[in-house]
Amino acid sequence: MPDAVLLLSLVVLPFLGAITAGLLPSQARNAAAILAGAIALIGLALIWVAYPTVAAGSVLRAEFAWMPALGLNLSLRMDGFAWLFAGLITGIGALVVLYARYYISEDDPVPRFFAFLLAFMGAMTGVVVSGNLIQLAFFWELTSLLSFLLIGYWHHVAAAREGARMSLTITAAGGLALFAGVLVLGHIAGSYDLDSVLAAGDRIRAHPLYLPALVLILLGALTKSAQFPFHFWLPHAMAAPTPVSAYLHSATLVKAGVFLMARLWPVLSGTDAWFLIVGSAGLITLLVGAYIAIFQNDLKGLLAYSTISHLGLITLLLGLNSELALVAAVFHIVNHAAFKCSLFMAAGIIDHETGTRDIRRLSGLNRSMPFTARLALVAAAAMAGVPLLNGFISKEMFFAEALTAESPMGLMNILPFAAMLASAFAVAYSLRFIHGAFFGPEPTDLPRTPHEPANWMRLPVELLVLVCIMVGVLPAATVGPFLAIAVRSVLGEQVPYYSLAIWHGVNLPLAMSMAAMAAGIVLYLLLHRKLRVGLERPPLLGRLEGQRIFERSMVFLSWRLARRVERLAGTRRLQPQLRLIVGIAIMGGAAAVWLRGVGPGNLPSTGFDPVLALVWCVGGACAIGAAWMAKFHRLAALILLGGSGLAVVLTFVWFSAPDLALTQLTVEVVTTVLLLLGLRWLPKRVQLPGDSGPEVLTRTRRLRDLALALGAGCGLAALSYAVMTRVPPELLAQHFLQRAYTEGGGTNAVNVILVDFRGFDTLGEIFVVAAVALTAYALLRRFRPAADSVALPDQQAGADGTTAGTAMTARGEVAAGGDWLLVPFMLTRLIFPAMLVVAVFLLLRGHDLPGGGFSAGMVVAIAIILQYMIGGTDWTEDRLRLRPQLWVGAGLLVAAGTALAALAFGRPFLTTYFAYADLPLFGRVPTASALIFDIGIFALVVGSTLLMLVALAHQSVRAHRAVAGER
Repeated sequence: MPDAVLLLSLVVLPFLGAITAGLLPSQARNAAAILAGAIALIGLALIWVAYPTVAAGSVLRAEFAWMPALGLNLSLRMDGFAWLFAGLITGIGALVVLYARYYISEDDPVPRFFAFLLAFMGAMTGVVVSGNLIQLAFFWELTSLLSFLLIGYWHHVAAAREGARMSLTITAAGGLALFAGVLVLGHIAGSYDLDSVLAAGDRIRAHPLYLPALVLILLGALTKSAQFPFHFWLPHAMAAPTPVSAYLHSATLVKAGVFLMARLWPVLSGTDAWFLIVGSAGLITLLVGAYIAIFQNDLKGLLAYSTISHLGLITLLLGLNSELALVAAVFHIVNHAAFKCSLFMAAGIIDHETGTRDIRRLSGLNRSMPFTARLALVAAAAMAGVPLLNGFISKEMFFAEALTAESPMGLMNILPFAAMLASAFAVAYSLRFIHGAFFGPEPTDLPRTPHEPANWMRLPVELLVLVCIMVGVLPAATVGPFLAIAVRSVLGEQVPYYSLAIWHGVNLPLAMSMAAMAAGIVLYLLLHRKLRVGLERPPLLGRLEGQRIFERSMVFLSWRLARRVERLAGTRRLQPQLRLIVGIAIMGGAAAVWLRGVGPGNLPSTGFDPVLALVWCVGGACAIGAAWMAKFHRLAALILLGGSGLAVVLTFVWFSAPDLALTQLTVEVVTTVLLLLGLRWLPKRVQLPGDSGPEVLTRTRRLRDLALALGAGCGLAALSYAVMTRVPPELLAQHFLQRAYTEGGGTNAVNVILVDFRGFDTLGEIFVVAAVALTAYALLRRFRPAADSVALPDQQAGADGTTAGTAMTARGEVAAGGDWLLVPFMLTRLIFPAMLVVAVFLLLRGHDLPGGGFSAGMVVAIAIILQYMIGGTDWTEDRLRLRPQLWVGAGLLVAAGTALAALAFGRPFLTTYFAYADLPLFGRVPTASALIFDIGIFALVVGSTLLMLVALAHQSVRAHRAVAGER
């Protein structure tokens, strides 16, 4: 199988599965589970297909041109380390899917759960196989967003919402720091390609910007892996369903941080700064997490803090600047994923079958759940580091590194004692998990009668426990080859000697392990009675409770600081906000002109033209009149504003810009109608403190607004004059004019710029337009105007321009309005097909002559608006069967699909194709793939406009009927 197909399938298949699962009905529980499981197993099979290549020391690569001019490509790269992580993501993902099928209730929207899970699987796979740093940062933030959805899956539970918000706040903020860090790192290395960055380690460490890049990248890694002081978000994420905890918080999400640190270890490690930041964070997290875990009363809370501790252990190993420590860290990543995922699933089984996770209420479950008890016992023993289990081997490797670690500042002299203390804590909380839940007297007053779960639900736990035993007994034969290829891909050929034997003789690490186990047993026995009763918070660390720190920080940022900023710059009125925005824009433009300088060009003046001056005078008078009338009559102000827009249209025509004129004209028509529909819902004017003062205050305010308007308008006019009076060689337009046909296949340079040269900008803009339209629809759908703001047909026009015809048109009652509507009613029916023909004409000719998808879409929107103005919403929807959401979705898919199609032919993203086709009867006809992109724009513009029209029109219908019912 080609590398490109394999790697692209690994990343894309989960997202396609997520879309498919999201479209399934909420009752399709089995179908969603089978789909998710099949995709996870296909991914696992693809990873096994890649094994011979990575085992031989080769790297699978696939690169697709994206923005070659900026050095940005869609790059996928799988070496041994990425292969190991991808195996964890897909393998454990398949087990979690099977477990979730029986855990998630039928009352929950199960397809939505699997859609989120598959999307997260794709994002996490994208992180580990990214061959480009910016691409890695993109997938990194995507994992934060999708984990937010998974943690908050039970959105009706306050704890789930709070945990999701907390995790997103911390991890997304760290992701922004990571993005800044990779930008700096790419600047130092001269490339964002991962291979180039990994080969530039010496240059990066010697660069003055090394420390800023290191701090920013580590902020992203430490927040994602819940390291001190960012550890507090993980326990609150336990409000998520247990399958989410088993997947995100044992094998995937929280491992992303340690993955990144190990991935960039050859580049960033080996310095005192690395040792101090990474080593200190790992050591503190190791001890704090293990200590707090002992006192947790919730089974998942105990496992959450133990996860924090083990992540601290991995981070500490990575911070020691030792190759052998790196080997131990990678090994423990695999071991921890196995035993912690099985323990989370066991805790979920207990909760599922008993109705509680509170250790204080649980006891004696060994009698009613013997198989689950034995599985949990083995997994907990592996977590505690008991011999002949996988956790014991990596723990011994940790002890060995703790004894030999060297620090230039002598801070690691305490490391052996800290390692033993953390190990003793691990034994204590493992004993509490097992003894508290499964031993002791029979439980009483449980919400449910405990019993064994379904066999298929327990199967994932059995497989993971089997892995713990096999790795513990036969480490070299089971995990040895996989660990070897992962370590070699990070360290290169300079891999130090290490042994995975289960017996190294009687040595100091073994003695430390035995002493730690004994100390942990004694500690648990001493605390047993107090733990059975339960403590509100751990002794000594109550003031370091994460939630308290986070809440205080959020109160300061979102309440105190935000209130102060709001008092300084915020207002409930729109005009002061616009005044601030325009003022800042003027200052920014003036600063740029002051620094760079500007002046008139060297083109001769064309002289004074009285006709154009008259047009401008009319437009200026309309603008001033609109500003003046806005205080008294909103409808009149809107009409005058339209007159000013028409003056702009004539100006574009005068200066030979027909594309701009056509666009401006259609936008003016649609905007005016939509504003008219929304005009009736504007709130009534109220007397504010500033308006009730002396007349001089009002005059001063209006003069200030006039000065801002004149400053902005005159400044932009002067800048436009300076640009348009340059000789052609100085103009950027010459670049596009010379290449519009030869490289874009069109003679209309404006359209070629939009769909080809600057197509990436256009693609982003149409996504923004779609988001705005959907947001407006969502807001207006729930909007309920006050009854006293609705004008019935028998009412007169008010100060805001509400007329009898507006309400009557909204009802679609043409006959009731009188015979005077019959003639325009019939004319609009005749005009409608003609306008559609004009729209198709503009669409097809847009690449060579004035027109294009945007103008054509606006013409269709105007045609439908005309039908609405006469026939109303009911007639328009019944006859035309509008489906704006489908238009929007289809437009986005067509435009994005056209952009992505170039990748299938080995060309950069959004590359267009141009050729001549010989057609019968028509002869030689120019064809360009940009037309398909333009069709997507056309569909999106139609859908977005109609979506806002339908939303506003339905408000008129709803309000009119409500008031009519009251009357």
